[in-house]
Amino acid sequence: MSLSPEAGELLAVLCGSAVGFSLALIGGGGSILATPLLLYVVGVRDPHVAIGTSALAVSANAFANLWPHARAGHVRWRAAFVFAAAGVLGAWLGSSVGKAIDGHHLLALFAMLMLVVAFLMLRGRRGGGPDRYPLPNTLPRLGAVGVGAGGLAGFFGIGGGFLIVPGLMFASGMEIINAIGTSLFSVGTFALTTAGNYAASGLVDWRIAAEFIGGGVVGGWLGAMGAHRLAGTRGALNLVFAGVIVLVAIYMLYRSLGQIA
Repeated sequence: MSLSPEAGELLAVLCGSAVGFSLALIGGGGSILATPLLLYVVGVRDPHVAIGTSALAVSANAFANLWPHARAGHVRWRAAFVFAAAGVLGAWLGSSVGKAIDGHHLLALFAMLMLVVAFLMLRGRRGGGPDRYPLPNTLPRLGAVGVGAGGLAGFFGIGGGFLIVPGLMFASGMEIINAIGTSLFSVGTFALTTAGNYAASGLVDWRIAAEFIGGGVVGGWLGAMGAHRLAGTRGALNLVFAGVIVLVAIYMLYRSLGQIA
């Protein structure tokens, strides 16, 4: 059953709000739900269009959340620029490979990635000890790790924060709070690179992207309000959200493998 244009617009706004709300509430993981929401709720038919459109929305969300982290002094700009500059090449190459792969095969791989993200969320982020930034030979390490993280982010059409945060900690020695703030610059840059590559092939729905981004702004504002009140239940929220990711990943595998077969 096809949706009316008005219903599709409303669903895009609501799905964007859900992603923005979850990101602000639990601090990560929400962006990986953007692609399945666009596919199975909003009704985008082409997997590549869903990935390209979600990448644009993820980029806007990351840059919007970068400002408060920068004001709090949690962004290491030198490391952010080096990591992002190196990762742009990886993101462009990764997204070029992703576009060339059959959409249903790509979704099956995407679902497997979601299971990995859910595992990492259940495991929890580690503090990584005291701040040791900058480590010796920081620039080459940042460049090498940035290329790898950008490549994976571009291939799957995601921001890749769950890769970038530990990558920054490993390559530069910064503590986790600064790695989270610094990562947003790379998340936005990688996702924007991926979106640009997909847009060059006509694989971005600009109207849906705008609606998704608008909903994400409102959802992020509500999530930020709720984060303070629900701080004591953050672990339970993380558990519930990881469970949602697992269920969605299983559904994506079921649908994708059925199309492949």
